[in-house]
Order: sequence, then C-alpha cells, then structure tokens
Amino acid sequence: MSNTYDLIVIGGGPGGYVASIRAAQLGMKVACVEVRKELGGTCLNVGCIPSKALLDSSEFFHQATHNFKKHGIEGKFELNLSQMMKRKDDEVATLTQGIAGLFKKNKITSYNGFGTLKGNKIVEVSLDGKNTELKSDKILLALGSEPISIPAFPIDEKRILSSTGALALKEVPKHLVVVGGGVIGLELGSVYKRLGAKVTVVEFMDQILAGMDKDVSKLMLKTLKSDGFEFALKSKVEAVDYKGDALVVKTSKDGVETNIDCDYCLVSIGRRPLSKTSGITELSINLTDRGFVAVDENFETNVKGIFAIGDLIEGPMLAHKAEEDGVVCVERISGLMSKVHYDRIPGVVYTHPEVATVGLTQEQAKEKGIQVAVGKFPFSALARAKVMNESVGFFKVIADKNTDQILGVHIVGPRASDLIAEAVLALEYKASSEDIARTCHAHPTLSEGMKEACLAVLKRTINM
Repeated sequence: MSNTYDLIVIGGGPGGYVASIRAAQLGMKVACVEVRKELGGTCLNVGCIPSKALLDSSEFFHQATHNFKKHGIEGKFELNLSQMMKRKDDEVATLTQGIAGLFKKNKITSYNGFGTLKGNKIVEVSLDGKNTELKSDKILLALGSEPISIPAFPIDEKRILSSTGALALKEVPKHLVVVGGGVIGLELGSVYKRLGAKVTVVEFMDQILAGMDKDVSKLMLKTLKSDGFEFALKSKVEAVDYKGDALVVKTSKDGVETNIDCDYCLVSIGRRPLSKTSGITELSINLTDRGFVAVDENFETNVKGIFAIGDLIEGPMLAHKAEEDGVVCVERISGLMSKVHYDRIPGVVYTHPEVATVGLTQEQAKEKGIQVAVGKFPFSALARAKVMNESVGFFKVIADKNTDQILGVHIVGPRASDLIAEAVLALEYKASSEDIARTCHAHPTLSEGMKEACLAVLKRTINM
C-alpha cells in the first residue's frame, strides 16, 4: 500500500473525521492519524457524548425519584452507578465503531499513533516504538484542545478531577466542589447533584455562564440554586489540597479566605489548544497571541500546504464548529468557496433546564450601538410545556429595531438544544421576526414559543 495521499489529517475528532469524510467525497485519497485507539476525539470519547449520556441517565433518575408519582407512576427506584457508567461506555463504543464504519465506507485509511510533522509534506506516525512515514502535499491539523491546568490545582483524576475523571467516578461524591461556573462545570455538577451529591460552584466572575445574555445567566443561577446548588461568586480558588483522604478547597473573596471541605473537586476553568505539539513549533507555524494556530480564510497556516481547524484555531471551542471548519477547509482545498459564519454558531448548555443561544446578546448589541427590539415568551405560557411539567424558562428574540432582522436568540427551557436550530436558520438567511411570526408552527409544541417571542418583538403576542 502506498503511503502517499492527497490529504493527511492529524486528529480523528469531530473536525478531523468529518474533514476526512468530506475530502473523500470530493475524490481525495485520505489518511487520518489518531493517537487514540478509537476515533471521535475528546468529544466522543471523554467529552460531549459521555457527558450527555450521564446527563440523560441522571435526569431519568431525578424524574423517577421526584416527579413520577404525579404522573401516576409509583415504585421504589435505586441508583446503580456502575450500570449507569456501563451504559455510557457502551454508547460511546457504538458511536466510535460507527465512525470506523464510515471510514471504511468512504475508503479512508486510518492510522493509530501519534502524528508529527516532519516537514510541510511528511507526517511521521509513532506507536509502540514503530514509526511510519506518510506523504502528502496537503496536511490538515485537527489536534483539538486539552483542559487548562495550573499548579494550584494538581489534577490527579482521583479526587482532583478534570472533566475526563469526572466522567468515570465509581461513587457519587458526598460534596463536589466545581471550580468554574461555565458550561462543563455546570453540566457535570448537574449529573452528580441529581444523583444526590452536594455541589458547590466557585466562580471568579460575578455571574455563571459568563458571556451569555444576562437574562439567561440570572435565570440559570436562580434555577440551579432552587435545585440545591450552592454558589460562591466573585471568589478565587487559591489552592486545592489533600486533607487525609478528603480535600480542602482554599478560596478568597474581598480579602477574606474560606476553606471548603469536600471529597471531590472538579477543575473546569477552560481549555487550551494543543498548538505546541506534533511538530508545530519545530516547523515554525505561526501562533496568535492567545496561543492558537494562525490561519487565513482558507484555513492555511504560514507554512504552505499545512492547514488547521477546530479548537486549534480561533473561534468557539465547540465540536460542531470544528465540523464546519473541517468541511469548509477541504472544500476550499478543492476550489469551492464555502465559508463558516462564526457569528451564527449555536452554543448549548445541557443542564436542566437547557440553555441554547445564537447571535448577539442584548448587551453585545448595545455595545455595538445597535437599537434593538426585544421579544420574550415564557415556557409557562406554552400548553405543551405545561403538560410536560416544564414551566421554567423563556424564548428571547433580539431584532434590529429599524429593519426587524433577527440578531440573536436565547432560549432557556426544555429541548432548547433542539429548538435553537430554527433560530440558527433564521440568522443564516437574515430572517426578520415578522418572517418567523408568519410561519405556521404546529400546536401543541414547544417551538410555538419561538413564534410567540417573535410576535412579542412586534408587540402582538397572542397567548400572553
């Protein structure tokens, strides 16, 4: 078998495997190098997918123990954590096998090992002391990112955890301290809170979900508090130390120090690109001031023939963003002038209720000097939400006051992750709130809230 390819992709995560498939569809001979034995990257193996599996399972447990009785379903329910973890692992295994099947279908050659650039046309694959050299005029870096770690938080995946360790606990914590009030911390905190843990979130900022619309952040803080979460906002974690078999989290706020005793601590203070590995430094590939790989509109680096996508470059560090990067990158290599619109990429928090957002927040619109009209509609006014016992949350639509073009949509509530797709499409095609308001939505559905929020922009809501 020849080791020369039209495209070599280093990284088999969402960006890398999707880029590989699209490139094969475009007629390229493709090789994909992945250091894990399984394809799918962080997202599928130790990120998005296993966390959502545990979120679903823990939500079922919470519903069974708290809400089933009102539905006329009675009985005693007990937690089997090992079975919950096994289901999570089984689902991950099924999906990784699915990607391997897609590679076979599209005649993509997969190499298991660590891929290193040995020039702008050579990739060396290393595994167990054996090296294989691959050649191509086009090499795509899809290396992804890793959790940020600092000396104050000596992550050992035993009791001081990253997201990876938090996905594989053998017991429910008695008290879990989460360092960081962002998406990952709140999602994994939600898993163990539903299973019975006490959860305390320590956040340096004065709000959780920093960067999201203030109305979203405020409602989520209120809702999670009502669910039993404890929060220490505007607080800095100075250190996490062992105290026998347990931990002590040392925090400070306004010069006052506080120690929090717990048995587990999840450190979720963000991620950073893997931009100093795989020969990037040795090949003098340019990085941005923030440590991301610098690319042009074609995703090409300063080294001809070397491209980069996903978490490795600037933009939202999201799996679906990486996928779009991968598709557009290989299409541009093939001469197609497609483009990724980063201002139209949705963000989702899979807590309960869910959060989904796309486009400008009200605060960002104000900073840009844009006059806006805002429409809100609560889930409590939706018949479908009422019968689902899901009354917490709202739809919020932000439109240009002069043109009525939708600039941003923010949803807190059940199935927000699915409902946001209509809003993304609206932004992609520059729809107005009138366009959505004139679109027939089935009744009774949750999506009616989007229509009603757009009617609210126009000050003619029907059901409120």
